[in-house]
Amino acid sequence: MDALTAALKVAASGLGAQSERLRVVSENLANAQSTGTTPGSDPYRRKTISFVSELDRTSGSSTVAVNSIDRDPSDFPVEFQPGNEAADDKGYVKMPNVNVLIEMADMTEANRSYEANLQVVKQARDLISMTIDLMRNQ
Repeated sequence: MDALTAALKVAASGLGAQSERLRVVSENLANAQSTGTTPGSDPYRRKTISFVSELDRTSGSSTVAVNSIDRDPSDFPVEFQPGNEAADDKGYVKMPNVNVLIEMADMTEANRSYEANLQVVKQARDLISMTIDLMRNQ
């Protein structure tokens, strides 16, 4: 397998991984205020994603894949909201362990990584196209 095809394969795996990362971050942001539905019940628990490097035997290059999507075990913050349906007998509600600032930073990083991989795909495609044009003109 040639280097350009290997570059495409590596970039494609990066695109897939960052796309999944963006999906997880979006889900966390969408549920940043999702409390439980009964008194004292647990709210939405933040999801985390981890990646693993894999060897692509056909190209001999390292690609990336989603290793796991887990739940963040950190404690839930509590807020005093006596009117909330999820409030305990003292009026406190467990809130999701989602920090919007962290999620936004993670989203920005994932978006930039996605764009970088997309640029690699575009460059490899252009180089393949130029190679084909050179071969035609010989």
